[in-house]
Amino acid sequence: MSLQITGKNLDVGAPLREHISDRVTHTVEKYIGTLLSGHVLLEKERSQFITDCSIVLNSGLKLQSHGIADDAYVSADLAVEKLEKRIRRYKSRLKKHHGANPQKTDNIQVVRDYVVQSGEDDSEEIDENNPIIIAEKEATIEELSVREAVMRLDVSNNSFLIFKNARDRQINIVYQRDDGNIGWIDPQAGDS
Repeated sequence: MSLQITGKNLDVGAPLREHISDRVTHTVEKYIGTLLSGHVLLEKERSQFITDCSIVLNSGLKLQSHGIADDAYVSADLAVEKLEKRIRRYKSRLKKHHGANPQKTDNIQVVRDYVVQSGEDDSEEIDENNPIIIAEKEATIEELSVREAVMRLDVSNNSFLIFKNARDRQINIVYQRDDGNIGWIDPQAGDS
């Protein structure tokens, strides 16, 4: 298991690092077994501690959780509790779906993900045709059923998930709506 614990705007001491490591390891081993990899970021912002926890399972699924509190230990505990809830939900959905295969890794498409700087800063003249790229990374678009895509969205902190629909192999999007429900965009559904 590879669990990385880092701090932003604070030094994560050995006792806190051990506390977080023990809690995450225990939670993952209790429900899933061995953790493939994970990262916990503890950040101090004003008087609040923010903990972001992200783990990757052997299936490639990424589970994320978030905790905010006035104390670093409480913030970490909140994030681990949310992580545990998402792991339990993930496991129960696997059981309910009668052997749905979330570990299907064929038909994965790798794409580039870019973050573009907005034009709000007038200090520098920006060419409208060539915006400044401030971050880029590779992401994968997996072939999933809608049910699997909703499950993956539900166990992550993301607000949307782009996937290739296993039914028709077209790009679809599931997203978290403001009313708490899940929305599904299927471009082919409008074509008749």
